[in-house]
Amino acid sequence: MIPFLDLKGINTHYRTELIEACTRVIDSGWYIQGNECKEFEKEFAQYCGTKYAIGVANGLDALILILRAYKELGVMKDGDEVIVPSNTYIASILAISQNNLVPVLVEPDNNTYLIDSTKIEEKITSKTKAILPVHLYGQTCEMDKINEIAKKYNLKVIEDSAQSHGAYFKDKRSGNLGDASGFSFYPGKNLGALGDGGAVTTNDEELANAIKALGNYGSHKKYENLYKGINSRLDEIQAAMLRVKLKYLDNEVEKRREIANYYLQNIKNDKLILPTVREQNNHVWHLFVIRITKRDKLQKYLLDNSIQTLIHYPIPPHKQNAYKEWNKESYPISGQIHNEVLSLPIFGIQSIGNTKNIVQVINEYR
Repeated sequence: MIPFLDLKGINTHYRTELIEACTRVIDSGWYIQGNECKEFEKEFAQYCGTKYAIGVANGLDALILILRAYKELGVMKDGDEVIVPSNTYIASILAISQNNLVPVLVEPDNNTYLIDSTKIEEKITSKTKAILPVHLYGQTCEMDKINEIAKKYNLKVIEDSAQSHGAYFKDKRSGNLGDASGFSFYPGKNLGALGDGGAVTTNDEELANAIKALGNYGSHKKYENLYKGINSRLDEIQAAMLRVKLKYLDNEVEKRREIANYYLQNIKNDKLILPTVREQNNHVWHLFVIRITKRDKLQKYLLDNSIQTLIHYPIPPHKQNAYKEWNKESYPISGQIHNEVLSLPIFGIQSIGNTKNIVQVINEYR
């Protein structure tokens, strides 16, 4: 069986360094908000090109805390609206709802699957306070156009960078393309921890300080609480794991690009729609997503040929029971995308033999 993702194999590749890092934390006797987290925050901020990075418990918390901080700073209030793509993973939308803000869904571009920047302005109202573009599958949104709209209407831009570690838009990396950005270090990400983890990046010192306090029970100083905060901190073990893997992230991305290029150049089955890439060197290929009208049939065929695939994502947010108030609304582009997408295996240690086998099996599909 060719796995969709071999996490054990990926982490075995770094086994010696990961064990050394884990041992370093164990021997330090300091397991929360110690030196490993501080150093990772510095290193990750430098990697993204931002002034600040704040480690948090997971990617959802990263987005929740950004929005919560803006509320505490008086930029937003209950009932304000945040524009978000209609085909994103539900976490992007949950972060908005959990802050008593209103998600406003915008359809994606049918080619890139990223939020359609030409459809944003028509959704802006007097209550709109932010745009939350999602760099889905590893490709950045059209941030020049989005930032231009945000500037025109005095809106904040909050990147969901959960799938775009290291991706560029022009000369800047994801995480440094708006006012703030939320990252996930879920194990399957291009930069994955060995458990949950996340981070916020920003160049705004006031925002960074508010997020850091909010994620630590609202405390900026021990036993003094500025806010009614939560407990959302990147622990020392995960920070140490991430420091090891951050050093190799660009190598991981290059290997993913090699696999993606091979797929793009060699898959010749006209039943499929291959990904649209604006600029190959800026895409980090967290996922390689194809489309086909009879998706389930192809998925079964691939599984019968010992190739594991996944669907990202089978049910659009507006059809989820969690948002049943949207169930009767129509987002036809999102609906079609969710019905047709299928993700092929792509990860740094995937062999060229397996990649060629996947292409051959797909090209023989009828």
